[in-house]
Amino acid sequence: MATFVPTQFLLQLFFLASLIPFITAARMLAQEQQPMLLQYHNGPLLSGKISINLIWYGKFKPSQRAIVSDFITSLSSPKTTTHQPSVAAWWNTIEKYYLKIKSKKSTSLDLSLGTQILDENYSLGKSLTSQNLKQLAGKGQQSNAINVVLTSSDVAVEGFCSSRCGTHGSSPSSKAAKVNGKISKFAYIWVGNSETQCPGQCAWPFHQPIYGPQSPPLVAPNNDVGMEGIVMNLASLLAGTVTNPFGNGYYQGPAEAPLEAASACPGVYGKGAYPGYAGKLLEDPTTGASYNANGVNGRKYLLPALLDPSTSTCSTLV
Repeated sequence: MATFVPTQFLLQLFFLASLIPFITAARMLAQEQQPMLLQYHNGPLLSGKISINLIWYGKFKPSQRAIVSDFITSLSSPKTTTHQPSVAAWWNTIEKYYLKIKSKKSTSLDLSLGTQILDENYSLGKSLTSQNLKQLAGKGQQSNAINVVLTSSDVAVEGFCSSRCGTHGSSPSSKAAKVNGKISKFAYIWVGNSETQCPGQCAWPFHQPIYGPQSPPLVAPNNDVGMEGIVMNLASLLAGTVTNPFGNGYYQGPAEAPLEAASACPGVYGKGAYPGYAGKLLEDPTTGASYNANGVNGRKYLLPALLDPSTSTCSTLV
């Protein structure tokens, strides 16, 4: 299971460095990226037509659900997005991982928004364990799908805020169907709404950070700090899920805490990023909101940099 460690937790490592007088030199080093290669461990990537099913646990407004569903739709809808850069253009970097192994295996990926399941009555209570998350993920379709569990701001989840903002993993299918003698698995993601619990950790840069260099929070493009955090973390975990769904795809480091396509570029959203600074971003002239990607229905999002396997460097849209 791969856990998405919030950017601010990682930035704590740079906190002491930010106190020394040579901050300018530190910023220059941050901008001069060192090449990083994610090793391919010969396992399968998600391929074919994949539905992304959303399991909403707790109370979410329809407007909040629309922010996420529009993001998912935007991943594969370049024709409906006239403004660039787009969410679909951001996702194009992921396609490069498939091209690298195309000669070895037939790979292609077609994502689409699947079913949405509402659990507004907190069927498992308001304090969830990691096993509970797997149970909730099991409510969705378990073949050719990624089941995404999203927990509301009043739900406590094991490890949430203290060590993670979300996670992705796989779980045996409840049908226990066997493919080539092996029990089939389905991929899942969990992300929590950090608005009232830890926005400085899981919704930065749209909230003042708790640790590290301090800078004013940016204006959220969808006017909802908690949901912006969900989208940013979901985007990172989605990139990790399709390229390392079962723990033997693309990653670097230990399998239990791997660096993946997005988590290899923590805190980078635009060119020139360094600890405490998300990078040079686009700004909406009307609202002053910061973003780097356009989506369907006039949406704007802030999406993390992805490690480009063709250059081994973090790739940003702006």
